Amino acid sequence: MKLVFGDLQDMFQVMLILGMVTNTIAWPIDTFDVFDYGATGFGEVDDSQAFMMAWRDACNGDGSDEAGVIVPEVGTFLLNPIMFYGPCNPQIIHFIILGTIIAPSSPTSWDGLDSSKWIAFKDVIGLNVYGPGLINGNGMNWWDQSCQYHPDKVFNFLSCKEGTLSNLQIINSPQTHVLIIYSTGFNVDNLMIQSPQNTPNTDGIHIHSSHYVKITNSIIGTGDDCISIGDFTSNINIANIECGPGHGISIGSLGKDGEMVQVENIRVSDSSFTRTTNGARIKTWQVGRGNIRHVIFENLVFDNVENPIIIDQYYCDIRGTCKEEKTGVKISDVVYKNLYGTSSSNIAINLNCSRSVPCSGISMKT
Repeated sequence: MKLVFGDLQDMFQVMLILGMVTNTIAWPIDTFDVFDYGATGFGEVDDSQAFMMAWRDACNGDGSDEAGVIVPEVGTFLLNPIMFYGPCNPQIIHFIILGTIIAPSSPTSWDGLDSSKWIAFKDVIGLNVYGPGLINGNGMNWWDQSCQYHPDKVFNFLSCKEGTLSNLQIINSPQTHVLIIYSTGFNVDNLMIQSPQNTPNTDGIHIHSSHYVKITNSIIGTGDDCISIGDFTSNINIANIECGPGHGISIGSLGKDGEMVQVENIRVSDSSFTRTTNGARIKTWQVGRGNIRHVIFENLVFDNVENPIIIDQYYCDIRGTCKEEKTGVKISDVVYKNLYGTSSSNIAINLNCSRSVPCSGISMKT
């Protein structure tokens, strides 16, 4: 069955019908409502302080194994850059988003603030962030400016362990929508991530220096990679993703400044790509070193994709301007299994491997 969505709300309603999102919340024992800490929910007044105080009490609580912050359904909450620190006393801590959270819409509103991140969780163990709610990065006024001046990521998970992110709409980030970095055992499920097709560097989810990450059952359409896998990552499982528009699901780019690359045990399966620039992509810079190995792309469907299958070991800011190097990232043991569909270009499979450090162990199976 092919679903056609008129807008984000239509898409989310279908997710509800299909059971991808649940309105039944299993409340933790101790809950801390941001309204009780002075949040206005007007969408025009900064509610960051109320969120910080609710988090402080939930995180410091010692009366229960579980605690949670509640963002109520009735309300639109304006937040400036905010960091929620752990570790917390409860073994499991919930961050329950029922309403809408928005970022400041004007670039000048960020003057004097840390624009490297917007909503961030750091050093939290047993964190569960879920909805159904809406996170709006309000990136419209940023996209026509130089990317170096953008707020960097909407949702940041830094050094978190055994966490989850699920059942949310995340839209219109100035740049990357979700960053998972230095984290272990993190599961992402049932997200809808959207930004316009022509928006710069608006990756859906970026993973870096993280291990045992699972991303499933999500609809992602942005101006860049639906999911991108950065350096020092391993044991990543991506499944049941609807990708498009965007640049596909990418490993890389890696090794830009001659760094040592270490990426392994990556699996992308049971996913679809619709009118994307790329499908299953691996991209490295010639000056990089190290390895990408043990990668599986399986059960993927391509619909009018420009580069359905591509390995590019000559990735460059401006194609054709980077000179041949004697170094390179070794790409090995890559399996393509049961991939089918249509290409919008004449070259459906492009294995542009390095002469100096050639690919090895590349197999294609039906």
